[in-house]
Amino acid sequence: MAETMHALVYHGTNDLRLEERPLPQLRDPRDAIVKVELSSICASDLHIRNGAVPRALPGTVLGHEFVGEVVATGREVRKVRPGQRVAANVETFCGTCWFCRRGYVNNCRHGGWELGCRIDGCQTEYVRVPFADNGLDPIPDALSYQDVLLVGDVLASGYFGAELAAIRPGDSVAVLGAGPVGLCAMQCARLFGPAQVIAVDILPGRLHLAQERGYADLTLDAAADDVEARILEATGGLGADAVIECAGGRDTFQTAWKVARPNATVAVVAMYEEAQSLPLHLMYGKNLTFRTGGVDATHSAELIRLIERGRIDTNPLITHSLPLNKILEGYRIFEQRQDDCIKCAITPWKR
Repeated sequence: MAETMHALVYHGTNDLRLEERPLPQLRDPRDAIVKVELSSICASDLHIRNGAVPRALPGTVLGHEFVGEVVATGREVRKVRPGQRVAANVETFCGTCWFCRRGYVNNCRHGGWELGCRIDGCQTEYVRVPFADNGLDPIPDALSYQDVLLVGDVLASGYFGAELAAIRPGDSVAVLGAGPVGLCAMQCARLFGPAQVIAVDILPGRLHLAQERGYADLTLDAAADDVEARILEATGGLGADAVIECAGGRDTFQTAWKVARPNATVAVVAMYEEAQSLPLHLMYGKNLTFRTGGVDATHSAELIRLIERGRIDTNPLITHSLPLNKILEGYRIFEQRQDDCIKCAITPWKR
């Protein structure tokens, strides 16, 4: 094995560089080292590049969505072993602190969103995963790397949004944003037995995918449709029972509370680059419940089982693939949504 590897490194706002880095080493008996077989580019990577994530540390290797093969483990790691294929969790969490014991792993006192933000991530060839027994899940033999690439972040976020929305059988669910997280949220919302899922976006290609794949029953183009009126019409004049805001656009938070019926739940899993307002004087009397936050990705193993059973399929979301050598081109394609790009998989360095 070579002593160095290629990595995409964040050096500050709008400053990403492909460079050589030393191979990672075990630092703690709970660590594992994973050879990256597939990674991906996330909208939050763009937020870091744009300077919208103050906690991100310059000099860090970017990326947190990946799958690969374990090559080394610390002496206290029990769940995974060298040679095993694994899917990674976006969250680094100890599993024993006050927050972890209650399932709030995003708020772990010893972690949270660390990979690709405060410690070296996966847009490289090898990555160190702290608390490996919590951060890695074995991949069943029947599934490919691509089948589970999105489990640890995008799919986990979509499930988290559906869970926060408190969906009950027979509900009408509105999902704002038909990007990667929104499309996953639609699939996950289906698991809770709603009567209908309504997808809202401004990109016709994504809305077409949502309807074609059966993720949504009704699709609305926010650039052309009167979204509030159409949702009222589709819900018998009530509004949506549950709203999952995945878009993170300039006005999408306002749309989220407006399309919700009185006494509905609005789940906000979007990451915004600017402050949002909560106009309580306008929503007074709607008696809404808002549930927000970064993904508490505690269901990775169950999501893998759902994929294995055919209940969830994220493969249609992976529309592009490029080797690590061309990852900056992948960032451009993903950000500009070229050729209807939804997610871009990054394969190993092409030697």
